[in-house]
Amino acid sequence: MAKFPAVFAVGDALATYLQNLYDLDTTLTAFACKFEQFSSPQMSSEDQANESVVSIFLHRITLDPNFRAAGFLPNSPNEQPVLFLDLHYLITYWGTSVQAEQTLLAWTMQQLQTTPILDPSILALSAADAGWDPTESIQLTPVDLSLEDILRIWDGFGPKYRLTLAYLARVVRIDRAIVPGPPVVATRFSLTNAAP
Repeated sequence: MAKFPAVFAVGDALATYLQNLYDLDTTLTAFACKFEQFSSPQMSSEDQANESVVSIFLHRITLDPNFRAAGFLPNSPNEQPVLFLDLHYLITYWGTSVQAEQTLLAWTMQQLQTTPILDPSILALSAADAGWDPTESIQLTPVDLSLEDILRIWDGFGPKYRLTLAYLARVVRIDRAIVPGPPVVATRFSLTNAAP
């Protein structure tokens, strides 16, 4: 049963997973690079433009359309409101080298094509206490954003356009058990005569 930190944990686990793979890949020793999850202010800043960083930025969270009706099961003995979320990520290279930009993003695409499922072993790489169930996994699929969508996103950020990959992580299930109140120990009724 994943908890609210699972939203952060998906991006954190993805960044850690890619960083671990990158550190083991001897074909990329020419490019020093870090994989990091970015916040909105980081994406809006040019400060990291001279660093060699591949950012993982969660730009949108949506309810999964296939599970909208399954969010609350009132007849369940353990009533639990459940969120089924889709996480929309932008993966961007920050640096000045054309070769590094194109090589590292192509390498990232290859890794995500090879391992499109974040299984429990990958999700456990996150520092966040997400409370993943041992059977949970997250599917990563590439998203083809239109040129208009890309331009709107980067116009909103402020920095000049950078080569960007878009991925969808689905389905992140957030559970929150309803904690029952204390048991009823007494009931009080009062009766009054109603006027005719």
